[in-house]
Amino acid sequence: MASDTPERHLVHRYAFVSREMPPARILLHSHAHEEDIPGTVNLKALEGDDTAYGQALFPVPAEDPNDPLQWANSKKIGILIVVSAYSFLGNSALLGPAVYIVNFAMDFNVDVNKASGIVSYPNLAYGFGSLLLVPLYHKIGRRAVMLGSLVFYCAGLIGCSQATSFGNLMAARVIHAFGSGVCEALPVQLVNDIFFLHERGKRIGYYTIAFCFGALGPLLAGYMLNGGYSWRLFFYVEIAFALALLITAFFVVEETTYHREAPQSQDLSGGHSNSDGEKASITVVERPERIIPKRKTFLQTLVFWGIWEKDSEFFMMMARSFTYFLVPHVLWVITTYGINIGLGALTFNFIFPIKITQPPYNWSQLNSGLISLGSLIGYALALPFTATSDMLAARLTRRNDGIRESEMRLGVMLPVMLIGPAGLVIFGFAAERDLHWIAYFAAVVTTAFSSYFYFTFALAYAIDSYAANTSEMLIAMNLGKQAISFGMGIDLLDWVTENGYAVMIAGVFGSLLLVNNLALIVFMIWGKRIRIFMARSWLAKVHKRSIKQVMTH
Repeated sequence: MASDTPERHLVHRYAFVSREMPPARILLHSHAHEEDIPGTVNLKALEGDDTAYGQALFPVPAEDPNDPLQWANSKKIGILIVVSAYSFLGNSALLGPAVYIVNFAMDFNVDVNKASGIVSYPNLAYGFGSLLLVPLYHKIGRRAVMLGSLVFYCAGLIGCSQATSFGNLMAARVIHAFGSGVCEALPVQLVNDIFFLHERGKRIGYYTIAFCFGALGPLLAGYMLNGGYSWRLFFYVEIAFALALLITAFFVVEETTYHREAPQSQDLSGGHSNSDGEKASITVVERPERIIPKRKTFLQTLVFWGIWEKDSEFFMMMARSFTYFLVPHVLWVITTYGINIGLGALTFNFIFPIKITQPPYNWSQLNSGLISLGSLIGYALALPFTATSDMLAARLTRRNDGIRESEMRLGVMLPVMLIGPAGLVIFGFAAERDLHWIAYFAAVVTTAFSSYFYFTFALAYAIDSYAANTSEMLIAMNLGKQAISFGMGIDLLDWVTENGYAVMIAGVFGSLLLVNNLALIVFMIWGKRIRIFMARSWLAKVHKRSIKQVMTH
């Protein structure tokens, strides 16, 4: 077979037969594939491929309208909105009661440090819920676990609103936090299930902004206090939105578990030469003739039972997730989230209400939640940059002849690398020297702005690097980050009392965040080498067993 080029690809698509009317939308095709090293993807487009940014789509979708990658964009966006709203409500319910710490201490006759546990311990349960719920949604399906977790979330909130003792309130808080904690894993899992590689950074960014806006919980709770209402109203409002979300999720969030088979390729290069006598590589993709399934009806998509993945190793997945603490990319996400949550969600919300109600400020306790406005401004300023990592990665992929490296999205984080630590220095010295209240807000704005980039793109980077093991990574990430933030918050008030605000916040916490942020340079330069090393390590052999459980990659 003659050719003017040394390599020629002959591609044969499925021969489809349908006894029904043709599908309403054209199914997407691609021949992209991951190389031998996880996180390195060949996105070169062949003839007939659907493309984005001039590159073939990845993962390669099945020729089936029930494949989540083939769903209409409106369906995907609807699911993303629901899970993002869940993340917002779960996080706001977790953090909102921070402004009521003094009230809890007075109402239940406990000291302030013990009352702060009403945030710290649920924060720990919020992360550890993933240890059970992530393997569970692999076993019985994403949809069933999401709806069930929402029921637990609602029940816990109802218990909080009716609590008559500190113990009852703590137990109810742990229940709703444990249930809603899965919203830290599900949005990322569903983004991985229903969106292509070139879309993930932007979509994870939307989830992240919803997660970050959950920091508004203390502000909303503070305004309720300002209106003369008790802390119970906060839980009543959360209950109303939680029930509305449960109903919406029932009708919108379809099951995304899907068994996708990769096309089988056969190398037939032997015996064929081009006009220059060089052997031509002819790749023939042979796929059996079959019938295109019909798209499920709306009523069929509402079913939340019937899934039982016999190959999903429930307890083994829980055990294997701990091995991901040894994977540098995952460990970086853990420290990024843990330190920033411990700083932004706990340090700022614990310290500011206490400082601002004392001399020389003498603010009313009813306005102590206003510090959340700083977080809101910082995240809002970062929102326009949500798509930048996808755009940068696409541009660098084109320069690299269609080969995508997961590190290609990291460059957008460089401009904010030092901004977050600088914000902590400002906050620490503002509290130590009683600077003008605007210094507190400037510190929170800058720290929130920087953390959004690290939340979004460090997570997207880890998912790009090890997409085949997303679920186990998410368990490790949630356990790790909540444990770190719990450790930073449980005795925070005692630490600053003994050592001072400048030493602890500007010095210790600022240094921790600086070291974490500087790790960006390490991954940009040596990230691929680390991936190669990990792919050849003994740990890779352990992780390889879990690839069979991934239905959507």
